[in-house]
Amino acid sequence: MADLDELNIWQSRRSGPLAGVTVLDITRVVAGPFCSMLMADLGATVIKVEHPDEPDYARTFPPFVASDEEQLSAFFAQYNRNKLGITLNLKSPDGKALLCKLVAKADILVENFRPGTMDRLGLGFETLRDINPRLVYTAISGYGRTGPNASKPAYDNTGQAAGGLWSMNGYPDRPPVRVGTIIGDLAASLYAAIGAVAALREAERTGKGQVVDVSQQDSVLTLTENAVVRYTTRQEVASPLGNDHPFVRPYGQFPCKDGYVFFGGYTDKFWAITCAMFGEPDKAMDPEIDTMEKRFDPVVAETRVKPLLDRWFSAYTKAELEEMAGDKVPLSAIKTIPEVVEDPHIAARNMIVDVPIAGRMIGMFGLPIKLSGREEEPNEKAPSPGEHNGLVFSKLLGIAEDELERLKAAGAV
Repeated sequence: MADLDELNIWQSRRSGPLAGVTVLDITRVVAGPFCSMLMADLGATVIKVEHPDEPDYARTFPPFVASDEEQLSAFFAQYNRNKLGITLNLKSPDGKALLCKLVAKADILVENFRPGTMDRLGLGFETLRDINPRLVYTAISGYGRTGPNASKPAYDNTGQAAGGLWSMNGYPDRPPVRVGTIIGDLAASLYAAIGAVAALREAERTGKGQVVDVSQQDSVLTLTENAVVRYTTRQEVASPLGNDHPFVRPYGQFPCKDGYVFFGGYTDKFWAITCAMFGEPDKAMDPEIDTMEKRFDPVVAETRVKPLLDRWFSAYTKAELEEMAGDKVPLSAIKTIPEVVEDPHIAARNMIVDVPIAGRMIGMFGLPIKLSGREEEPNEKAPSPGEHNGLVFSKLLGIAEDELERLKAAGAV
């Protein structure tokens, strides 16, 4: 990218509701990169900042896509598509000075260091606010910026454990089980994106930026559904229930001919439709299971309702059951990832998108936020470390080529 026009071309390709918003992404792995990826997908110009000698170690995470020239991480690409990439050594005076120049032109900064790290570097919110009073400083961490645990190191599993979700997951007769994805990282990123956009709206209105402080523990806690109010109202402690719901029945996993389905026909209306669908409408009037309240009883659910559903569902495949249920009752096949990727409905929603990696187009999950006023655009590849140093430093900041060479030789970029 040789001139300022090319920066304008890049930004024009990032149309959407956040077009014109500049985001500095000083984050690694997922809790942070996912947050800024959402903003990039929505049109923001996101500049990913990596250390020149220690780039984001998610670049080493599988699976990899290889060409004759390179081998790249699809994991990394999934969370860093549609971003510009630069390198900065934030421990060097020159690197700090460059970041401050970028802050002057930015709307949002996202970081996921342990609280206090940016302050020790001399790049904390108070310092950066003096440079850009409108800056939205978004900080993602394990425990947040305040409280007795703020300085503790944390990972996704920390959020799952400390937020209570781990204790609820699994089966009653076994130890708790972590949720099978990095829900702490993902939830914190989602809340950070919401918080950043909300704070940006206020900064646009008042001219004043602020800190958006998001903790993995806090984020996971909000995913525990009714567990908190069950405890605060009745001192009832949520524990692993397997695939069951604490009080709604039938509402869970049921076996069929070729796998499992989720069935949630617990209301009287859905129960009656289900009984008729399987040719036994009289079951809806059985005095032992004819009301929702009766079917909620654990013993009744296990001895009367479940045997009926097992008998009905076992005669059909997942696809046959979905076709029978149609839009009449809530029933869905429990799909494998290949089945989800190849699902026609997922395709209709454009939820598997192609992203260029190592000369190939690789499918990955798309943006779940669908806006009626916007057509989704082709995705840009994830940047290589420092790929856009020339574009950002020379063209956005006006740094001369010989100065950029000096900064590179000094290890600042």
